[in-house]
Amino acid sequence: MLGASASALLLASLPTPASAHGSTTLPGARTYLCYLDLQENSSTQMPANPACADAVAQSGTGPLYNWFAVLDSNGAGRTEGYIPDGELCSGGNNGPFDFGAYDAARTDWPTTHLTSGSNIELKHSNWAHHPGEFNVYITNENWSSGQPLGWGDLEQISTVTNPPQRGGVGTEDGHYYWDVQLPERSGEHIIYVHWIRSDSQENFYSCSDVVFDGGNGEVTFGNGNELSADQVAAAYDEAATEAMQASHALHNEHAGHGAEAQTSAVTSVSQQAVSLVRAVGSDLAGFLS
Repeated sequence: MLGASASALLLASLPTPASAHGSTTLPGARTYLCYLDLQENSSTQMPANPACADAVAQSGTGPLYNWFAVLDSNGAGRTEGYIPDGELCSGGNNGPFDFGAYDAARTDWPTTHLTSGSNIELKHSNWAHHPGEFNVYITNENWSSGQPLGWGDLEQISTVTNPPQRGGVGTEDGHYYWDVQLPERSGEHIIYVHWIRSDSQENFYSCSDVVFDGGNGEVTFGNGNELSADQVAAAYDEAATEAMQASHALHNEHAGHGAEAQTSAVTSVSQQAVSLVRAVGSDLAGFLS
């Protein structure tokens, strides 16, 4: 089990003023699950999962410490013809961080286990609340795992506008949630979520690797480690409150979205987040050991 991942859950909860809007956490997006893997191996700053490790080797750890910031400030709801095939997971890589490595077509990304035809409650973090529409897609039955992801590979299975939230914005367990009816599928697939803000042209993107094998949301990292949704929730609820209270003032500074301002703000908050993890990480460690 993931002993050190508890500290990852804490740091993952810390918002940045520039771009902490959110990403899919159930089923977990590539950037989110690679981030958890990174924190499990924080002493080396290198995830154990091969796909995550190669992504870090290509673009460093910055994108993972900002796993929630796969964005395009000028996305404006555009899809095919705007975001090129093969670049969907990075949203065309038009944001302030280099997420291009997370477009890699390979079969060894961290994977969430699901049951074909089931109804799941999809969760999407909400560190900065904005109105808008969430569109959920899944790869079609003819798609082969390890192939580049293109718009022609996707089937839309859900759309929701201004979904409900739990926990409130900026709290330790805050997230949007809504039910998604999964189609009949077998084997490995990708669930793709596109968040289209209605108060801005800014859009957010998430690729979640899943396998339909009768699972219930368990996550495997490809190196023998497994993490259940219940374990994530337990650590999140029990030990992140203190850190969230300390960082809430930083969240209130959320302002402009200029690229230079984003980079400066994220760097500042990330440094403070590391200090918070060190301060309360020992409280979290027991949950997932």
